[in-house]
Amino acid sequence: MSAPPHRRMLPDAPSRRGWCPSLARPMPTGDGLLARVHPPLGMLSLEQARVVARGARHFGNGHLDLTARANLQIRGVSEASSAPLAGLLTEAGLGDRRADGGPQRLTLTQPRAGQDPTEVIDVPALARAIEAAALDIPGLPAKTLVVVEGRPDVTAPEADCLVTARDAGFVDVAIAAADRMHTVTDCTATEAPAVVSALLAAFARTGRRRMRDLSEAERAALLDSVAAAVGHQDRQTGPATRSALPLCAGGGTRDVSFAPATGRDESGSVQMLTVDAPFGRCTAAALDRVVSAAEAIGADAIRLSPTRGFVLLASAGVPAVAALADLATDFIVAPDDPRRSVDACTGAPGCASGSTATLLDAERLAQDFRPLAAQGLAAHVSGCAKGCARPGPADLTLIGSQGRYGIVLGGAPGDEPAIHLPIEAVLDRLGRAKTGGLAAAFAPNMAWPDDGGDGRPA
Repeated sequence: MSAPPHRRMLPDAPSRRGWCPSLARPMPTGDGLLARVHPPLGMLSLEQARVVARGARHFGNGHLDLTARANLQIRGVSEASSAPLAGLLTEAGLGDRRADGGPQRLTLTQPRAGQDPTEVIDVPALARAIEAAALDIPGLPAKTLVVVEGRPDVTAPEADCLVTARDAGFVDVAIAAADRMHTVTDCTATEAPAVVSALLAAFARTGRRRMRDLSEAERAALLDSVAAAVGHQDRQTGPATRSALPLCAGGGTRDVSFAPATGRDESGSVQMLTVDAPFGRCTAAALDRVVSAAEAIGADAIRLSPTRGFVLLASAGVPAVAALADLATDFIVAPDDPRRSVDACTGAPGCASGSTATLLDAERLAQDFRPLAAQGLAAHVSGCAKGCARPGPADLTLIGSQGRYGIVLGGAPGDEPAIHLPIEAVLDRLGRAKTGGLAAAFAPNMAWPDDGGDGRPA
């Protein structure tokens, strides 16, 4: 798509609690304290990955969470072990960048950013520039997210701000509203960091936690900030007359989505191995095996994926089948594995807010959910109404409460459940949903014999 002749301004476009390694602010969970690790651009060198595994093993309980923002969490940290863990991570270049509770990592890019020939801008350079421009913005909420996508017409994850390449060097900048993303301006990639910084500074001044919560008046103030940042609105913006970031030079692989499917891709000169951690959790030993696989195929880095997994790019000519097989015990490697369609948080006993064993229940649910997953449906097993694993809606959402699950169809964990059921009743009804559909199987007035009389409205 070519750039429009004039810059478009659309007037109708509608204290963190946590534990950071270098700040040593504890976030208590059911299995100790939680340490969040934010790899720059979602990438770990092999040595950094070894350090994270060593830190989880020696200063935590050996378990790691992989998040949808391509970050890591080390579980089971104690008050005594928090300081040495902070030192270990900081020495490896994984310490915190901010001391004000703001986002330690602001941008999210696709796992192969900078190595994908279909990208029309240098995504890593743009993401770094946005991070640097926004680093000193005071009051920016900790979970603020800017997605930077270098491929036109690719669906991107939900974000507060979306910077999407339109053509060589030209980008659209959009912000989240209650119903959809609203494009507020377009600019060159070199202008984008200043534009995004102005947007985020105006957003921080509103005191809101997410851009989608802004009022119309607050959104209008953001537009004014953009206008001030980019200068005259009617200036000509054709890409032939505008400077741009250089095109990325790596590649040889091909992708059609923001988050790659699991498995092996040999469609180009570079082989890509992608594995997902079941329900976003793995062990320090499993991460060590990922490092060994990376070494075996000549990958120079471990890239984290929004699908809660790892992506490895093999050196040209290096066979990668054996490395993928070696990881199959700990990770999801098959594209049709039903666990890919089920999100789950830590739950009990690992989370103090949970009353159900969400990981075990999600494993059981995934097997019965396979026919629905094949139809493109998604499920979410949440230990409480916060919905940490998936804040947004799913076709089937289970919300843990007092050892049972509230059932929401087509909604989010914060929605009011129609019924509450034990996990056995959920699985029984899910079996019936294969033929009758979710709505019929989980109808509030349909109490199956094994519901224990609890299939009543909540």
